[in-house]
Amino acid sequence: MARNLRVIENHYYGASPEIIARARILRQSMTPAEQLLWSAVRRKQLNGVRFRRQHPIAQFVVDFYCHQAGLVIELDGEIHAQADQQQRDNDRTYELERLGLRVIRFQNEEILNNISGILVRISNELSHI
Repeated sequence: MARNLRVIENHYYGASPEIIARARILRQSMTPAEQLLWSAVRRKQLNGVRFRRQHPIAQFVVDFYCHQAGLVIELDGEIHAQADQQQRDNDRTYELERLGLRVIRFQNEEILNNISGILVRISNELSHI
């Protein structure tokens, strides 16, 4: 039992019950870009690794997470072009990297217009495991 608890804690990096609950809610309202990427990576379709969507990590809910690769994928909409949001994104990336995770970001338009190219880029990131 202790081993299972450690695995769960490792996947969530100490996320609070509130963050875990928020992640559950966010899974119900994914953007079209998130839905498209999820349909391409779920059920170990990409390189045979498992992705989680809207996954709680520490004080954040990341868009996609592959624990095996320590890889976080964030999808950014128009609001992320604003200077203050870019600073928050940079701070968030820094905190996730401090946990030993790699973070890659894509614009929603990239996902919607070039999903095959995005999957190649993600696959290349997964080749590090």
